[in-house]
This record gives sequence, C-alpha cells and structure tokens, in this order.
Amino acid sequence: MKELLTPCTEGFIFPAEWEKHLCTWLTFPKPNESWTSNFTEACNEYIEFVKMISLGEEVNIITDNELHSSQIAETILKKGGQIHNIHFHTFGSNDCWCRDHGPSFLVNRKTNERALVKWEFNAWGSKYESDADNQIGNRISDFYGYKTFRPGIVMEGGSIEVNGKGSLMTTRACLLNKNRNASQKQSDIEEYLMQYYTVKNIIWLNNGVEGDDTDGHIDDIARFVNDDTILIASEVDRSQPNSQVMSENYEILKKSRLENGKQPVIVEIPMPEPLFNGKDALPASYANFYICNQAVIVPVFGCKNDDRALQIIQQCFPNHKVEGLYAGNIIYGLGSWHCLSQQQIL
Repeated sequence: MKELLTPCTEGFIFPAEWEKHLCTWLTFPKPNESWTSNFTEACNEYIEFVKMISLGEEVNIITDNELHSSQIAETILKKGGQIHNIHFHTFGSNDCWCRDHGPSFLVNRKTNERALVKWEFNAWGSKYESDADNQIGNRISDFYGYKTFRPGIVMEGGSIEVNGKGSLMTTRACLLNKNRNASQKQSDIEEYLMQYYTVKNIIWLNNGVEGDDTDGHIDDIARFVNDDTILIASEVDRSQPNSQVMSENYEILKKSRLENGKQPVIVEIPMPEPLFNGKDALPASYANFYICNQAVIVPVFGCKNDDRALQIIQQCFPNHKVEGLYAGNIIYGLGSWHCLSQQQIL
C-alpha cells in the first residue's frame, strides 16, 4: 500500500508561535451582528493591533476589494503604522478570525522548504456563513505556490496549541464536538493531529471559557510560553461559571506529561472580571495574547486584573516586550488578538 503523504512523513513541522516570524496574516473585520453599535471602536482597536505588529514584521491583511484596502491603508498610515510592512490581499471573507479560517504554515528545517495545511472551516459547527472563509486557505496557497496538504477535516487554529517540540494541547469540548467531524473518533482526530501538525504527544483538556462560541478553544484557557511551560487561566471566584471549568483543566494539566515524559511547568494567570454584551457573557481572557517579533500583545479590558496579568506574562517572556492592548470592543466579536492572527514562521 502506498504511504500517505503528510507533513509528518514529508519532514514538515508546525513551529511554536514564539519562533521568528516571516509575517502575520490577518483578515479585516466587517460590520455584523457582533458589533451593532461599536464597530468603529472595534476597528480602531484592530488598527492599533496591526500597527503594533508592523513595527517588527510584515503583515498580510485580507480585504474585500481594492477600495477597502486603500481605505484601511490610509487609516493605518494616520495611526502611525509601518505601511511599508503591510500588504493587502483582496481574497474576500465572511468574518475576521484568521486564526481559524487561515491555513497552518509549515516548514521543513532540513530542506528549508515551506508548505501549508488547508483545513476545512465550517464556522465553528455551522453557526455562521463560511463559504468565503473556507476558500482563504486555497487563495493563500495559490498566492505562494507552496506544497499544500488537504486532510479534508474541519480544524481551527485556535483549537490547538503547540510547543514546537512534539506536544500539542486541545480540548475535548471542541475537537470531539460532533458539529465538526461527526464520523471521527478521538483516536482518529489524534492521528490527524500527529500527522498534520507533526506531534507525538497530545494533552486533552476539557472545556473552554463561558461565552466562547467556538465550543472551547484552547487559546482562551492554556498556552505554551516555552518548550516546557504552560500558562493556564485561573478563576478563583467560585461564584463564577468559569471557576469549575478552570479548576478541572488545571487538575488535568498537573497530571499531564510533555513529549519528553516530564511534567510541564504550570503558571496560573487570573481571568478578567466577567464582561457581558447585554445578558450574554463575553469570552474575555488574558490567555488570548499574540506573540509577534516585536512584542507579546495581550488583550486587556480595563479590569483590576489587567496589570497582574501583564506582569505574569512578562515573566514568561523575558526576551519580549509585553504590551497590553485594550480589546473591550473587539471582544464583542467573541474573540481577541490571538483569534484574529495567524503566524507564518521564517
């Protein structure tokens, strides 16, 4: 039988986010039911995010058309962004969450070859329209001409977290949800993860934060900050819905092992005070930070725990400048800086 060609068999890896970036990919927001009255404010926060990334690396922004691109460029320029580092691609989209609808960028360290994985995207279990978003991976593949792997299953970038050495974290609530890959068992999903992310050790946590419409993405609750250290969200207020979920995940993590058989170092980070859109909880979390070349960009919300969270993250990244960026309007879209971005490693 002919061997299935996968990133793993072909010598490609999905590197850790803290490795040097070639660029960051983004998709610009558009008005929808998430931002009924604060879309302008959300876009202003987004532009600041673009500006901060552009100080240290190139930024590729997916837009709808040339006019859209020129309007965004003018605004970025006025805000002080490094416009020479920013490039626009009129691929079109349904929404702005590039972490999930974008491809996974791979590298072969022996040959220096680049490749990508084009996953299927169904808007977190067919909750929203996704036809245009699901084509973005193909459009980026055509743009680069990279070797492209197509496993044919639904997978979102925010649902996994890697240390670049062979360990991957995810949640049962998301990857085992029948609204993604109904015919796949846990063992099937694990095989896809091992073959297409080139990992050999998988840590399964349980559930995500309150208000997360992705069914529990890992990037709101637990993040690798180096090869052997995991930052995990913690809710000490037992009256909050996140308290039990966070406690369960912490206990699982304490019993987990890395690819080398060692226990991970665990660092706890507080949750922000609960935020709401009307009666609906918003999935605000300091864990949804983005590691770029210039800095670690952390969502802050004008909460009492903001400063403490920034201090903890700075201790985790001694060689980066950790910067808080207000995300009080972006979070109405049910995501933040990590959800919006996808790194392409150099």
